[in-house]
Amino acid sequence: MLRQGSDLSLGARLRLVASLSWPAIMAQLSTILMEYIDASMVGSLGASASASIGLMATSCWLFWGMGGALATGFSVQVAHLIGAGKDDQARNVLRQSLIAVGLLGLALGIIGVGISGQLPHWLGGNDEITSGATAYFSIVMASLPFCYMTFLSSGMLRCSGNMVIPGLLNVVMCVMDVVFNFFLIFPEHHWLGITWPGAGLGVAGAALGTASAEILTGAFLMWYMLRRSTHLHFRNTRFSFGLSRDTVRRALKISAPIGAERIMMGGAQVVTTIIVAPIGTVAIAAHAFAITAESLCYMPGYGIGDAATTLTGQSIGAGRKDLTRSFAKITIALGMVVMALMGVVMWVCAPWMMDIFTPDMAVRALGAEVLRIEAWAEPMFAASIVTYGIMVGAGYTVVPACINLGSMWGVRLTLAALLAPSMGLLGVWLAMAIELTVRGAVFLIEFFRGRWVRKANVLPQPEVKEKLEGEDLPPFEL
Repeated sequence: MLRQGSDLSLGARLRLVASLSWPAIMAQLSTILMEYIDASMVGSLGASASASIGLMATSCWLFWGMGGALATGFSVQVAHLIGAGKDDQARNVLRQSLIAVGLLGLALGIIGVGISGQLPHWLGGNDEITSGATAYFSIVMASLPFCYMTFLSSGMLRCSGNMVIPGLLNVVMCVMDVVFNFFLIFPEHHWLGITWPGAGLGVAGAALGTASAEILTGAFLMWYMLRRSTHLHFRNTRFSFGLSRDTVRRALKISAPIGAERIMMGGAQVVTTIIVAPIGTVAIAAHAFAITAESLCYMPGYGIGDAATTLTGQSIGAGRKDLTRSFAKITIALGMVVMALMGVVMWVCAPWMMDIFTPDMAVRALGAEVLRIEAWAEPMFAASIVTYGIMVGAGYTVVPACINLGSMWGVRLTLAALLAPSMGLLGVWLAMAIELTVRGAVFLIEFFRGRWVRKANVLPQPEVKEKLEGEDLPPFEL
């Protein structure tokens, strides 16, 4: 109905948002469940093992973010083309994305493995945790090309309107991760009256388990996308290794601001780790566990943001400016309400959430304190997440990237560096809560100004541009 220009009632729009949001939310929640179980398994090995992974987490995010950015540059084009009913062109973009993203993953994976021995020392880790940190990071980097293919295939299916398969496969990946970790992290042990075999690899086992689950999931997603997807299948398509200059240029135009932003944001997270590291092993472990615990609250926002990207991209591709604005408002409101409720849950349940991860009482107490600080920022964090997803779906990526970078580097890191010496980890998380509130407010202002619609980076279709650049609403009209 969206692509054919049919009218959609408010009820139909709400149902469409819900139908695309719930699989994405469930996928994100299953990821969180996996992270909770992973953290709990590693946490049972002691604070040093947890700190080894916590030290490297931000660097992993940095490398993952670069591949995700390039995949987004191609998948947004696919959303626009499917919205315009041009499936053949969408498949051509997909073909080129497989080549470009695969080559990037291979190059960055080699670089990551090469620096894995020195990176823990560069981040300020002590001798107690650097060995485990090196093992963890090197395994994650070796699996990077396969992870990039998982990111790409999952994003392409979502932008084509298929939220269910990526969501379902995410749940399967979590189950596999838990099973693999159970046998790889621990040595032979007794549980439920049964003696279970185990490799006893500790931190390295956690990395191997997660990487194995990612690779198997990505392989199935790739097969489904290329053979079964309604819009993206390659069943009757000849594969070519050629790249189109226009397609790559448009992908870079969309993804370059996102990539630069994710590099800088990842760098900011690394700087945060450097700020936290001198506070001590307890602070590093509490920081890592609290980030995992908080993700229970913000991952539903990312699920709704995924739905917002798909709806915005296809509405813009179809030239449906009325639906573009309407879907944007509905998803922002839904995201803020859901994350506000999750913030209340996090504030009330913070001590129990930390109890899941570690038996160390000092880590538990400190983690619960910082979670309760962060709970107050969740609604505005939702505003930034969903609005960012909307603007990415429009191909409007420069301004959102600047907002994220300015907020992170200008507010969060500045405040964290000032507060950490006197307040410790509490100061770092207070800075985080203030920054997320400021970021959400700035994103909402930019959204209501309306430039993201007027300057949407749509494919060169005159009829679509004419529809999008017609009579506009007043900038602050809801």
